[in-house]
Amino acid sequence: MTIARSTAAQSPTPRQLGSRRSIAIWLFVVCGMIAGMVVLGGLTRLTGSGLSITEWKPIHGALPPLSQAEWQEEFAAYRAIPQYERINKGMTLDEFKGIFWWEWAHRNLGRLIGVAFLIPLLVFLFQGRIERALLPRLIGLFVLGGMQGALGWFMVMSGLKDRVDVSQYRLVAHLMLALTIYAALLWTALPLWRGDWPVKGAPHPLFRWSLGVLVLIAGQIKLGGFVAGLDAGLTYNTWPLLDGQVVPAGAFGTWLAPFEDIATVQFNHRIMAYIVTAAIVALWLVGRRQHLSNEASTTSHLLLAAVVLQVMLGIATLLAVVPISLAALHQLGAVVLLTAGLLHAFALRAPIK
Repeated sequence: MTIARSTAAQSPTPRQLGSRRSIAIWLFVVCGMIAGMVVLGGLTRLTGSGLSITEWKPIHGALPPLSQAEWQEEFAAYRAIPQYERINKGMTLDEFKGIFWWEWAHRNLGRLIGVAFLIPLLVFLFQGRIERALLPRLIGLFVLGGMQGALGWFMVMSGLKDRVDVSQYRLVAHLMLALTIYAALLWTALPLWRGDWPVKGAPHPLFRWSLGVLVLIAGQIKLGGFVAGLDAGLTYNTWPLLDGQVVPAGAFGTWLAPFEDIATVQFNHRIMAYIVTAAIVALWLVGRRQHLSNEASTTSHLLLAAVVLQVMLGIATLLAVVPISLAALHQLGAVVLLTAGLLHAFALRAPIK
């Protein structure tokens, strides 16, 4: 086993370009799987399925119950937690299976992502196709993936004793770590696909502003996580006012209100949506007056379209009182918006020569 030497100071060979593109394709595939994982996690939350599996079995848990006795054992474990007693008391075994499969699919997609990352990593490493400077980043991303699995169980644990759902704080942490891994993978794959790794050259002056937009998008996704964690979308289902008020009564009553009060959480999510939209429109307008590359111009349009679509999905989801289909599309829209922001930032950071 050998590790390819980095060629930052010289042009890459055809073999190195081929290796970089192969690695990029692998990372793009993993990104797609993580995007699916985020949406599936949202569906698990929306269907109330997240607490249906009450144990963490990283290996054995990959198999579902295979007999009636095993199904009864799983169901008995679920009947012992507060969610069943306070919300789903009287649920039949068939109804339990309906929520069990969502959570089982979510956990197994997580396992599959781990395999889809580790096996190609070992193959590329054995073939000597991973450059020395890239290896620590890939290992670090794999470690983060393991931490994400542990954090997911830490989140589930919060709903097994005293609560009927998981802690919104742990849910947001789980969501944001998933998207951090997604963003890091995509940011690593893009220059590898181009063959220009590590990225060299001066960024466009608008690059730092695109990073500011990314920070705002990440902040908005975090606020959306609190909305989901508190089921805040099920109240104040009017727009643009919140039941006839700009600021709902009782909002900001305590210093923890931005994280625990439904009115405050939904108000903040709406206001941040306006801020994110205004920032993206401003970046688009300024970009129109600058000499952007064709790539940066295209990604600028893509980012604008993504935020318009996401705002429309958000309003529709709210007015319809959070139907599962629209809510899932809205969560997917958040991933699309983040992706568009990353693509635009990269186009400004590393313009095509």
